Amino acid sequence: MKKLWEKSTQVDQTVERFTIGKDQEMDMYLAKYDVLGSMAHITMLEQIGLLTHDELSLLLDALKDIHSDIEQGHFAIEKGVEDVHSQVELLLTRSLGDTGKKIHSGRSRNDQVLLDMKLFTRSAIRDVHDAVASLIGVLINQSERYKGVLLPGYTHLQVAMPSSFGLWFGAYAESLVDDLVLLEAAYRICNRNPLGSAAGYGSSFPLNRQLTTDLLGFDGLNYNVVYAQMGRGKMERTVSFALASIASTLSKLAFDACLYTSQNFSFIRLPDTFTTGSSIMPHKKNPDVFELTRGKCNKLQSLPYQINSMINNLPSGYFRDFQLLKEVFLPAFGELIDCLNMTNAMMAQIEVNTDILSDEKYNLMFSVEVVNQLTLEGTPFRDAYKQVGQSIESGTFKPSTNVNHTHEGSIGNLCNEKILQRRDEVSAAFRFQNMEEAERKLLSR
Repeated sequence: MKKLWEKSTQVDQTVERFTIGKDQEMDMYLAKYDVLGSMAHITMLEQIGLLTHDELSLLLDALKDIHSDIEQGHFAIEKGVEDVHSQVELLLTRSLGDTGKKIHSGRSRNDQVLLDMKLFTRSAIRDVHDAVASLIGVLINQSERYKGVLLPGYTHLQVAMPSSFGLWFGAYAESLVDDLVLLEAAYRICNRNPLGSAAGYGSSFPLNRQLTTDLLGFDGLNYNVVYAQMGRGKMERTVSFALASIASTLSKLAFDACLYTSQNFSFIRLPDTFTTGSSIMPHKKNPDVFELTRGKCNKLQSLPYQINSMINNLPSGYFRDFQLLKEVFLPAFGELIDCLNMTNAMMAQIEVNTDILSDEKYNLMFSVEVVNQLTLEGTPFRDAYKQVGQSIESGTFKPSTNVNHTHEGSIGNLCNEKILQRRDEVSAAFRFQNMEEAERKLLSR
């Protein structure tokens, strides 16, 4: 089948397979966003006189039908069709004849891909946000539920000071709130309209770029057309750093959970439905879900560096290297959301050991409490430290297990309500409703 760019000479089939690569597979992620972008573009073309009102109505109806097919899983890129843009234009041309051929006026596949990637990414960011926000809620609920249950805190993997499950659950909740801050910054960079930059140098058509910006619910434009093209790869790298930050938090949580479920710790227990067995050891209950979460999240943390290695040494302008970004970037959202959802389910059902500190091996972690109590009673801190240290060396140390931490963020004052307040403030800053309302309006035109 003839390509959109093909003239009189056909490309060698081996070259064609190599250059197309996985593009057809990856473009299925972008299909409905390609349709939405086309709907905004042709609405603008009618406004500047390149389409008639009747042509616009026909094209919009046909595009809405294609969008519906995509949503229902009935859309496919046919054999011999190069990409999603070609498939959509082919369907329009079959249905509407020459009118379907007018859809590409004033744009290039370069700004079409840029637009599709941004529309997909901002929607995927919303899905990631929702999964993170939900997990934060679960962690805070568990923090409140178990805030009175103490467990050892560690430094250098040595028993250090008293901690609590309230602190443990809440720590990961607050970490995820900071991850949302980074995700919101990435969303802002993503949520700028590149459409109208064409191949990176604009167009002689009198395009109304502000109109397409409004129709698609973008916060604003990528004004400079050269920069719009330079943003390819930069946007993906920026967003991937935010995804990697979330993955880092999940990976650390998964490592803790694997450690704490082992018999040597026995701090927490997973329901049997979240564990797997051994083919040879009948007693085993392995935390495979946490281990795979850790492994998947560690892989996701490499994403910014994979992207950077593809775009690092490129000058301004378009290059085919950018095509490869899709293969590592587009599937990453689904992988992270799977990890978030699985962690959410596990954290909600985790069982906590409420009698950890009955084991005498944890007695020494109360040494700081004794030092602090002596200091409060008037002993200089260094003298109190030495006194307690000598009693530990001589074997006469008697722990005081009374823990009275009252400052903000400590065992007795978790500030969980403040963490939730910060989450809600960050969530509001995304303003996803602008995107959602714009897409609804487009599909109802």
